[in-house]
Amino acid sequence: MTAVLTAAALVVSTSPAPAAPAIETYRPQFHFTPERNWMNDPNGLVHHKGEYHLFYQHNPNGNSWGDMSWGHAVSRDLVHWEELPVAISHDDEEMVFSGSAVVDHANTSGFGTADEPAMVAVYTSSLKIGGRQAQSLAYSTDRGRTWTKYADNPVLDIGSTEFRDPEVQWYEPTRSWLMAVALATERKIRFYSSKDLKSWEPLSDFGPAGATGGVWECPDLFPLPVDGDPGKTKWVLVVSINPGGIAGGSAAQYFVGDFDGTRFTADDDGSYTPPDGVVVEDFESSYGGWTTTGSAFGAAPATGPLEGQLPVGGVEGTGYASSFHGGDGSTGTLTSPPFTVDRRYLNFKVGGGRHPHDPQASTGGTPPAREVLADFENGYGAWTATGEAFGTAPATGTLPGQMAVSGWEGGGLVNTFLRGDATVGTLTSPEFEISAPYLNFLIGGGNHPVTSEAPTAVRLVVDGEVVRSATGKDSEALNWASWDLRDLAGRKARFEVVDDNTGGWGHVLVDHVVPADAPARPRSTETSVNLLVDGEVVRTATGADSETLDWASFDLAEFVGKQARIAVVDRNTAGWGHVMVDRFTLADAPARSTVERADWVDFGKDYYAPVSWEDAPGGKRYMIGWMNNWQYAGNTPTSPWRSAQSVARQVGLRTVDGEVELVQEPVRALDRLHRGAPFIVRGSTVREGSRSLGERAAGRALDIRATFALRDADRVGLKVRGGAGQETVIGYDTTTGELYVDRTRSGRVDFSPDFPAVQRAPLAAVDGKVTLRALVDRSSVEVFGGAGQAVITGLVFPDPTSDGVEVFAEGGSARIDRLTVWDMGTYRR
Repeated sequence: MTAVLTAAALVVSTSPAPAAPAIETYRPQFHFTPERNWMNDPNGLVHHKGEYHLFYQHNPNGNSWGDMSWGHAVSRDLVHWEELPVAISHDDEEMVFSGSAVVDHANTSGFGTADEPAMVAVYTSSLKIGGRQAQSLAYSTDRGRTWTKYADNPVLDIGSTEFRDPEVQWYEPTRSWLMAVALATERKIRFYSSKDLKSWEPLSDFGPAGATGGVWECPDLFPLPVDGDPGKTKWVLVVSINPGGIAGGSAAQYFVGDFDGTRFTADDDGSYTPPDGVVVEDFESSYGGWTTTGSAFGAAPATGPLEGQLPVGGVEGTGYASSFHGGDGSTGTLTSPPFTVDRRYLNFKVGGGRHPHDPQASTGGTPPAREVLADFENGYGAWTATGEAFGTAPATGTLPGQMAVSGWEGGGLVNTFLRGDATVGTLTSPEFEISAPYLNFLIGGGNHPVTSEAPTAVRLVVDGEVVRSATGKDSEALNWASWDLRDLAGRKARFEVVDDNTGGWGHVLVDHVVPADAPARPRSTETSVNLLVDGEVVRTATGADSETLDWASFDLAEFVGKQARIAVVDRNTAGWGHVMVDRFTLADAPARSTVERADWVDFGKDYYAPVSWEDAPGGKRYMIGWMNNWQYAGNTPTSPWRSAQSVARQVGLRTVDGEVELVQEPVRALDRLHRGAPFIVRGSTVREGSRSLGERAAGRALDIRATFALRDADRVGLKVRGGAGQETVIGYDTTTGELYVDRTRSGRVDFSPDFPAVQRAPLAAVDGKVTLRALVDRSSVEVFGGAGQAVITGLVFPDPTSDGVEVFAEGGSARIDRLTVWDMGTYRR
């Protein structure tokens, strides 16, 4: 089956079979997608006998994560792709996780011959019994068309469940194979050496370093010349992190440094000195004039890990405030005396749980119920269950293998974690008449909406139609949700609990379904640092599910001269239900967090697990990444496939403002897809507001290149995929020196609260000008700013009729030096 993801009408496709038009709404025109089913990380990128091989994490049996195998596609130009059959399949013993592929030219493994060297895949075996992760081999002697798993797998096993994603290359100075592999939860990359790909010896570890707010995955190590000078080479180590990315959720960071054959050493040693200022409180000996409520903060600051706590890092001095007194089950507040804001910034260190302040949440009780539709205290009653997920009776709390469950009422609850996430089923109430204006209920578990292919959700069904639905937030803490049913008064309905998901967070928690006269507000579960002015929370920050405290900063410019208080709040009793703070300082400049100081391959929400091709012609380094984010990957509204890969990018190292940075540009073969004459604007003033570029510039798949002279505008840029109430904004903010992409009104944004977002990347103007390139496709935008050092990749799901392009300026005017728009042709498969 051919999967060609670009083929403009005047461009000859390299695919071997005729291409048929694709009709799926969000199917990209020039990004690779499999014909059907789930895809995530790119794997095994290697060039061999004129073909670029793209392997990828793939579920051959469905459109959600599971049955991980290596899908396979090939290309001769990194633009047109031919999809081949699954290369390396899961089996009864293992799933086939991420890894790499090499061509064993010297036949060190013995899998090939001198005439036909073997392609060798080094992948992670995720064993289905016990969950152990180990490194294994498969090989092919027919250009990757068929594969054989090595009989003596695994070849590297350290007995860990968090040891994955081997990246292997030939290291000529030692005439040996070099592997970089992730110790995921330790936030380390370990290097190994082998002479035959079968026996591996450890060399060294790198990390933790840079951003560490999530697990480390998918390393990629490679050398590059700096500024094109082959006599000045640096090594780049790319490490993906989930969560903890710069835009939230998953992302990829990189380190520039040196590799000596044994050890990678980053140029940046991670040291940081925050701006000087006036210390408000450092918690060295006591809480001073700060007041506490509850028991969480104890009688005095902590001086080390509290009982039951993991090691704590990032403390300034010896003392710090911690709400882990009594463990995660305790709650309370710590509030400062009032102080006068006389500096621009309040800098401080924060750690602990990632539970933000919610201004809509309640700190009190819930509205009284008219009646109880179900409290699951004494069985399921007349409710009917299908499948295995619900068992024969409600749960009484946390089930075996599950993280601690909290927030239910009484002694029983619905919990479909029975035998783990593998079980599925439905639970349906008897029919009832809607007589109350609201229906309140407690819900937790996985974030898989009823509209997704494999939901973990609750739904209200009236006359066979789903009229209301809700889902969890990937949390074992149940919280209140409410449906307004006033328009359904007097109708007959059923309440259904649905678990059709066998992947991560593939379960649902439900309790206390009650008709009521008023909506229930969610309970506050925050672990946050709040700044209060006139009794209102005006700034807030939270930890990153980490016991390492990191710098954060509040901009106080609008509150200078006013009285303020700091309130450190812990209202969470579930996992990571604590907060830690230290060294509150008023300063004239902001402190920068580790995440802000890290170097990011891409500043968008949708570029993960990027890896690069080995053995590319001319020594060039091309990279590709998965266009999605684990925050909502299973819920994106595409079918019969889910996820795309980014365009292939050529990467290099360039000195920018004295720093060596990774720069990227789309592969030049994409230019062959330009269809017809471009639309061009030169020397035009953009005044306050927006103006359409007209029909000639409109389209759902475009290549836009623009240079703006900034003049006195606060913001300037483009609005793409515009239509009725829809637009994706690609702009430059002169007040902050940032490139940004705003997709809050980009179309379908309702499938996850984490999806609507404004994504930002630092970018300095050059001589008062800024240059950007935007690749716009049916369901994505990729924006390259400046010399390619600022890149933002984001998914968008607009209506097919939304194809308008506008230019805009805010707060003043700007000038278009040159703007060119190319149509990227007609989608063909």
